Amino acid sequence: MTASPSTETQAVQALDSAHFLHPFTDHAALARKGARVMVKAKGIYVWDTEGERVLDAMSGLWCVNVGYGRKELADAAYQQMMTLPFYNAFFQTTNEPAVRLAARLAGLAPQVGDCHFDHVFYSSSGSESNDTNVRLVRRYWDLMGQPQRKVIIGRINGYHGSTMAGASLGGMASMHEQGDLPIPGIEHIDQPYFYDKGKPGESEDEFGLRAAGWLEAKIKEVGPQKVAAFIAEPVQGAGGVIIPPSTYWPEIQRIVDKYGILLISDEVICAFGRLGHWFAYEKFGYRPDLITFAKAVTSGYVPLGGVMVGNRVAQTLIAKGGEFNHGYTYSGHPTACAVALANLDLIERENLVARVKGELGSYFSQRFSALVEHPLVGAAQSCGFVAGLVLVKDKKSKKRFDSSVDVGMICRRHCFDNGLIMRAVGDRMIVAPPLIMSQADIDELMGLIRQALDLTLAELKSRHLF
Repeated sequence: MTASPSTETQAVQALDSAHFLHPFTDHAALARKGARVMVKAKGIYVWDTEGERVLDAMSGLWCVNVGYGRKELADAAYQQMMTLPFYNAFFQTTNEPAVRLAARLAGLAPQVGDCHFDHVFYSSSGSESNDTNVRLVRRYWDLMGQPQRKVIIGRINGYHGSTMAGASLGGMASMHEQGDLPIPGIEHIDQPYFYDKGKPGESEDEFGLRAAGWLEAKIKEVGPQKVAAFIAEPVQGAGGVIIPPSTYWPEIQRIVDKYGILLISDEVICAFGRLGHWFAYEKFGYRPDLITFAKAVTSGYVPLGGVMVGNRVAQTLIAKGGEFNHGYTYSGHPTACAVALANLDLIERENLVARVKGELGSYFSQRFSALVEHPLVGAAQSCGFVAGLVLVKDKKSKKRFDSSVDVGMICRRHCFDNGLIMRAVGDRMIVAPPLIMSQADIDELMGLIRQALDLTLAELKSRHLF
């Protein structure tokens, strides 16, 4: 971005500072700097008011899987808005796009063992969907005659949204410090982060079993008769792209089966091709009872979220439940559902899921893992089209930079100033690029990442920090 923003940019920045409270933002700091104003997007790129083009390696916010500027999605929204822009799903009414999308999603969710998904509950976001999960889980156990089962276990550094329930289910300490969180009935176990938590001489597979065992220990601590569910992301996203060892999820499944608790797979980031599968639980081979989705179901073009409700829960709710006193004005919003249907058509027509699972995903993994050769990179891992690397002061000892250095934000600044959107999570740098990328696009992305790493290293050395 240019050093002296144009008059047009400054005018928008002034209005932004005066009126727009951004999510997860230090507003005093933003006012001093001025927000970067994005004005258009096409394919894998976005442009700001200064005419600077930036490769969006975060797909907006993990969501623009089919890329920007897809006329098919704009047309779907226009046609639905001109026909039935909105009607609610209360009062025993429905609409065709919501019904067709529910059936489509049920058809896409693979059967793994006795895991069946025939029903969908709609929301407008992942946060609302996870609030819904709390209601569904506790209602289920009430109907099963076990109302004492209230506790839901999540993971430290997991992310499940920023509403009261979503932020509580997640394990972000910075969020829990504000608002007296978590709410009662939520517990947490540690994350399966081998690079940080693995013991000397311990293999990844051994660590995966040990990390899964933390769930069983917590269930015993709380009391099995009180535990309702375990919630986790297949691959942690906002926590820094933490990819669990292959032994982790099978052992988690064994534990939830042993104690009869529900399993919630939060796939807000991981579903709809991101990991090379329509839904990530298929990749890891576990059998959830509830699946949280949002973001890429519409590729972010309009807000839509929901919960895939497994038959174990849905059939109990339908057969025993009477009225379920929960829902949203925009549950099953016809325009959002119409865009979702068009988005799923695009993903299928362009074979994006198979491309990520196959040759393109392999090429991405190969190129990203090679970043470990850089002096700053302690580890570089990917899973499908999501990846993360950790910045270290010493590769051999895994010595990290002091938190006061804020090395991730130094690297992020060099990314953003040089045509790349790459997210910093502490000392981890993460990407989740659009699924439409070509090998040439991947090459460009890796070149930009290496450039940012080189600039970061040069700055650290100039400040005598490396």
